[in-house]
Amino acid sequence: MNLQELLHAAAPVMLQGALYTLLFAVAAMLGGLAIGFPVAVMRMLPYAVLRWPSALYVSAMRGTPLLVQIFVIYYGLPSIGIEFEPVTAGVLALSLNAGAYLSETLRGAISSIALGQWRAAYSLGLNYWQTLGYVVLPQALRVAVPSMSNTLISLIKDTSLVSVITVTELMLATKEVIAATFQPLPLYCAAALVYWALSLLFEALQGYAERRLRH
Repeated sequence: MNLQELLHAAAPVMLQGALYTLLFAVAAMLGGLAIGFPVAVMRMLPYAVLRWPSALYVSAMRGTPLLVQIFVIYYGLPSIGIEFEPVTAGVLALSLNAGAYLSETLRGAISSIALGQWRAAYSLGLNYWQTLGYVVLPQALRVAVPSMSNTLISLIKDTSLVSVITVTELMLATKEVIAATFQPLPLYCAAALVYWALSLLFEALQGYAERRLRH
């Protein structure tokens, strides 16, 4: 089987795996944002009972390998009666990991807004949450977009790790084709190109979002 025939035969399986990779990354990004935003806010509130647990979560997620976190959720939790399907475990692990990084991105973006913006909003009668939602967050979003986009691009690559718990994303799909064809080099190179293409797609979307937010 020559290279063209090999890639033609592998394309349907690998493209389906790429679709799952994309869905995983987007789902994990949304989950990460749902986790990261409240964690960022808790770390900024003057209540130690909220600050310390959220700081511990961020430190633990950023200080341990994602692969270990996947193993803990999928293989470790069943020992205490908590069991997830592979897809659910993969999305949960990626979301918890991304949430820690996104919380710091959002916290930094919110902190970058001048204190005068808060005071001006308070002088107009807005409370803390109204000021955060209507005044601070719209400005912070522009600051946070590049880092958030970088997190999404990292998630595209990190999804390859969920192949270890039998989730058929791009990497596992590639391995299955290799097992049938015994042609690892061209197929791994093809997978790398697909990851690169997905990353370039989101880099283009990042550039578009930044241009829109400038106006």
